[in-house]
Amino acid sequence: MISRLPLDQQLESLRAVLSRNGMLTEVLARAATLDLPGWYVTAGCLFQTVWNVVTGSPPTNGIKDYDVFYFDAGDLSWEAEDAVIKAGREIFADLPVEVEIRNEARVHLWYEEKFGVACPPYDSTEAAIDSFAATTCCLGVRVEADGQWRVYAPHGLSDVFNLVVRPNPVLAPRAVYETKAARWREQWPELTVLDWPSTSVTSNSSGD
Repeated sequence: MISRLPLDQQLESLRAVLSRNGMLTEVLARAATLDLPGWYVTAGCLFQTVWNVVTGSPPTNGIKDYDVFYFDAGDLSWEAEDAVIKAGREIFADLPVEVEIRNEARVHLWYEEKFGVACPPYDSTEAAIDSFAATTCCLGVRVEADGQWRVYAPHGLSDVFNLVVRPNPVLAPRAVYETKAARWREQWPELTVLDWPSTSVTSNSSGD
């Protein structure tokens, strides 16, 4: 089992598995040309590619978009972010997938209106990835100038390869996790979805 390999071999396996999604590798290569600060391709397009390969499905099965996060606190205006989005739209224009680009330095400006809870300002793209509703989502990959892959995986890779969806109750509400998990299980019935922790567990884990 890949999850029981030493971490360096897990990383090699991750790259091999993700590289079977040609759309993903193309998004990675093109995103690198935007030269965005602290950028990663992240979230569903990564762990869902792994789920597909592990379950014997086509690598792109069920992937609705490809997320590109970056972090630029120098200009928090919508106009600055929109300029990056438009530049990306040109670069990805001929790909038959949706690529969503987002400046994570701006998330706190709109998160509460969308999800109903306040989001403290992030200080990096990594901090944003840390706050996903499930630990399985907390994964980012980028291609460096020398062609090496940089992988950010604060919770490791075992759950991803083992098809385990584990809640990450640090920001997103319970309803967000449960809605996502239900949708994923419809697409990938082999998943093991763990329950959201009780209120007492959540408060204790927050350090309060």
